[in-house]
Amino acid sequence: MPSFTAKFDTRREAEMTVERLVQEHGIERTDIFITTEDSRNSAGVDEAGSDTKGAEPTPGSREDAELEGRIVVSVDIQDADRAADVKAAFAEFDADEVAKA
Repeated sequence: MPSFTAKFDTRREAEMTVERLVQEHGIERTDIFITTEDSRNSAGVDEAGSDTKGAEPTPGSREDAELEGRIVVSVDIQDADRAADVKAAFAEFDADEVAKA
């Protein structure tokens, strides 16, 4: 079974990619895996989403975000026709180091 991986700078980009693959391309969540690029806990290398300062009356930005490395998304696909969908979703949310495994 072919598999594709990509690295994202923020947790938000990784999560948006997963949602795009599931909701628009019908890929099963059980075929998608999210991890960090090493053994440390990480929310990515850049602040995004809930790690950033919100508008008033929301309190200030968090200062405890684990920015320890990029987020890795892996997708197992059942047929080669899905490869283009996976690559398009990765590109849409600024993935780096896209690779076929």
